[in-house]
Amino acid sequence: MRTAKNNEWGRSAGVLLPVFSLPGPYGIGTLGKAAYQFVDFLKEMGHRYWQVLPVGPTSYGDSPYQSYSAFAGNPYFIDLDTLKEEGLLTQEEINSGYYGTEPRYVDYGAQFGSRYRVLRMAFARSTCAGTDEFKKFEKEASYWLEDYCLFMAVKEREGYASWQNWEEDGLRLHKKKAVDEAKEELKDEIAFQKFLQFTFFKQWHKLRAYANEQGVEIIGDIPLYVSMDSADTWAHSELFDLDVDHNAENIAGVPPDAFSEDGQRWGNPLYRWDVMEQKDFKWWRERMKATAALYDVIRIDHFIGIVNYWSIPVKCKTAKGGKWKKGPGEKLTKVIDESVKGAKIIAEDLGVLTKPVKDLIEKCGYPGMKVLEFGVAGDSSNGYLMHNYQNPNCIAYVGTHDNETLAGFLAGREEWEINWMMGYFGILKKEELHDQMIRKLYESIANVVIIQMQDFLHLDNSCRINHPATIGTNWQWRMLPGETDKVDKGYYRWVCEMFSRLSEKEK
Repeated sequence: MRTAKNNEWGRSAGVLLPVFSLPGPYGIGTLGKAAYQFVDFLKEMGHRYWQVLPVGPTSYGDSPYQSYSAFAGNPYFIDLDTLKEEGLLTQEEINSGYYGTEPRYVDYGAQFGSRYRVLRMAFARSTCAGTDEFKKFEKEASYWLEDYCLFMAVKEREGYASWQNWEEDGLRLHKKKAVDEAKEELKDEIAFQKFLQFTFFKQWHKLRAYANEQGVEIIGDIPLYVSMDSADTWAHSELFDLDVDHNAENIAGVPPDAFSEDGQRWGNPLYRWDVMEQKDFKWWRERMKATAALYDVIRIDHFIGIVNYWSIPVKCKTAKGGKWKKGPGEKLTKVIDESVKGAKIIAEDLGVLTKPVKDLIEKCGYPGMKVLEFGVAGDSSNGYLMHNYQNPNCIAYVGTHDNETLAGFLAGREEWEINWMMGYFGILKKEELHDQMIRKLYESIANVVIIQMQDFLHLDNSCRINHPATIGTNWQWRMLPGETDKVDKGYYRWVCEMFSRLSEKEK
């Protein structure tokens, strides 16, 4: 197992901005020009990290934490202008799509209705399938690519119904004969799906290489669990807590907490850890290897579920009826360390932090997380307050994608809370509190500080990324073109330099 190595992190800083939140002309952030400009923005600020949310293809509810695959990339993020430059699309063809009218928010219905149609035009002109680059991609992605592309091809044919509702039992149960027949019948659609994945990863790796050249590393976020309606559960049903008809018996979530008095009933299938272990955690090894090829740093969401997880019977309407069960613990973290080949790991340790969880994180050497918004409640003993940080091996946030923006958080505080925070942060004017809270985080002993982009821009809760335990209005916020110009890059570069957080390439 690893031990804590503070020097592999150094004192540094970064910005949290999902890919879909990048500005751009076609309704959603992509891996194109605006992504490169954001890397340049980070470089100018002297920041080392760009943290993104999961980049897999999203399903119902548009959550990046409910993806059709733990391996595949989101076709929405393919940059259409890049395809135009490659001669695969014309501007007229791109403009034929309807991508929504509100530049501040993603219209996922518009994306679904137009983007695939436009991408099919690019596919019709593409000759990538015969290239050595494409063959290399197929080989490197061989563990998951065929199953995923067939899965998506069948879903398209079935009107995007969940695989559990597919009419043909043989195909629904992933029987070899039915699978082979479907591969032949749907070979053209499978070829299109492969084109989408090849194109996504080609654009992604080019962007990551550029970021690394500028001294910027990408922190990628992965959910502990996968979606029920995913190629993973369909093709590897034996690894999940499913009955003989491949329906979930118990599902994932968390007990009642500060976000929800009923707890959170996520609906993800639970793993059969005993079967995983019998197979030497092959699926996890492949997953972590693929993830390390995407990111420089991997943040494992809901890390506590590796030690103990909340199991909710499907029949229960809320998470209250669940119970704690023991996870694989160190057996899995050893596999993770063996598989990531040098990529750094962050343990998202928010929630019920029991002693076994603390002990495993300490043994692994993974930094945990500190969220300042959890600490400023008038209790000076709160562990999320900066003077209580006992170990620099942590990642400090004002708030994450699951929290209010800082402006929204402060707007909702009572007068006594504001007065308490003003005293804690040493200011006399209420209007200075927002920026002072951010600055004080840079002063802390935490090795890494990550700030949401909305907080640099002083945006309110209409720009919040996610309201946990809700559906319908999340994962939509976007920056507007030129909005990074509102941030005093020179000031934050100075802050990084003052508190020894300047990116190594900028020193």
